[in-house]
Amino acid sequence: MKNGRLIYVVGPSGCGKDSVINYARARCPGKEAIFAHRYITRPITLGSENHIYLHPDEFKARLDRNLFALQWDSHGFRYGIGAEIDLWMDAGFPVIMNGSRAYLSEASSRYPNIVPILVTVETEILRQRLLARGRESGEEIESRLQRANAFGVEHPSLQTIDNSGELVEAGESLLKLVRGKLTRVRHGDQNKISFSH
Repeated sequence: MKNGRLIYVVGPSGCGKDSVINYARARCPGKEAIFAHRYITRPITLGSENHIYLHPDEFKARLDRNLFALQWDSHGFRYGIGAEIDLWMDAGFPVIMNGSRAYLSEASSRYPNIVPILVTVETEILRQRLLARGRESGEEIESRLQRANAFGVEHPSLQTIDNSGELVEAGESLLKLVRGKLTRVRHGDQNKISFSH
């Protein structure tokens, strides 16, 4: 089998990125792709991402021994993707991961065939989703929305999935990309994903 590719999914907090990934994961047999878990120094809480918690000292020990393929810091926590993804891609599997917008350039340097996917959502819908989560004050949500709009993502192969509608639409778009059955249509400076029948 030829080497697999890294599908690097990013998006602002509240855009439904985890939901889109989980939708695809539940419908994608293991022989088609592998979904990488993240190692994070943030303890697991009910309803949060299904990640592997590492104490900061554990994280550093693994980092010192080059056991992460990718790693970054964000909001006071450390995030890592295990070096096992290289074995999976060498075996020919596409690997889907939950990434960081700020770390895309470094990830692209390590994996030139990377396929970055930006999950977007209309601002008002994002506002309502953040309010429904109940984790932040109104002021904090508005600040988060400003950051989301100000943070641009650029890459020659960037694809965009709009998650403003039903989850099934965005989830199926990601599934079709994993399976190589998407038509990429140019819209301005970005590639928009559409279904191929």
